[in-house]
Amino acid sequence: MKNSLKTLIQLRSMLLIAILFAAIQSNAQSLKSSNSGYAPVNGSKVYYEVYGEGRPIVLLHGAFMTIDLNWAQLIPELSKTRKVIAIEMQGHGHTPLSERKLSFPALASDVDRVMDYLKIDSADVAGFSMGGSVAYQLAVQSPKRVTKLVIISSTYKTSGWLPEITSAFKGMKLEVFANSPMKAAYDAVAPDKTKWTNFIAQMIAFAQEPFNMGDANISKIASPVLIISGDNDGLDKIELMKTYKLLGGGVSADLSPMPKSQLAIVPSQGHVSVMMQTATILAYLNSFLK
Repeated sequence: MKNSLKTLIQLRSMLLIAILFAAIQSNAQSLKSSNSGYAPVNGSKVYYEVYGEGRPIVLLHGAFMTIDLNWAQLIPELSKTRKVIAIEMQGHGHTPLSERKLSFPALASDVDRVMDYLKIDSADVAGFSMGGSVAYQLAVQSPKRVTKLVIISSTYKTSGWLPEITSAFKGMKLEVFANSPMKAAYDAVAPDKTKWTNFIAQMIAFAQEPFNMGDANISKIASPVLIISGDNDGLDKIELMKTYKLLGGGVSADLSPMPKSQLAIVPSQGHVSVMMQTATILAYLNSFLK
């Protein structure tokens, strides 16, 4: 009985996430990139889109998402003053599925290679959820690539999530994603739609794999970091505050210099709904990145 109730709660949680994804998708603007294509990376290829002109910012989407699904509300605003490079990671969107085992070092290396291909020495980098973890990893293994770092509703270690979130990851089932907005987004742009089942299986295995990039590595990040989190987005806020302190935050700015990194907690927001707060996130981004 207890296990059945636990499974039901997990399924309801996944359904709620799917509904929120649908809301994002229904509000999405039609994006028209000035340049798009595939960069050859690490034996495969990664799809990218470029918008606007100016100082570059790289956008990294969340798990199961596409560029449109994650960033459609923000790209039109950011691209007014910036060159926006949006990437679809392994198996997501237009990027083909690879048999390579997913890992954050491998995904960060892919981003590194895309920047090489586009001749971008360094850029601001923003990532949501899984994309935020990839952004952390990129800052750790390729620090000269990252000018400023924006982490939205994400963590660099498994224990950064609340226990119920890691439990939900362990309970993920393929059938939860059937007929979901994520499936519709995949079918719309995937180069091989028959890979859906393999893609979900790969992603479920990835989500269930514990990870930890190391407190010592995070504390060595020299780039200013903006952390944005919904107050109820599934992140353990005690661990989040520890992360902020590793980045130099959590001081009394009346008694010592204001830290270069910032922490923003958006009230009354969950993991997906925080990405729907376009005006709020844009205001934080503009203030931090200017």
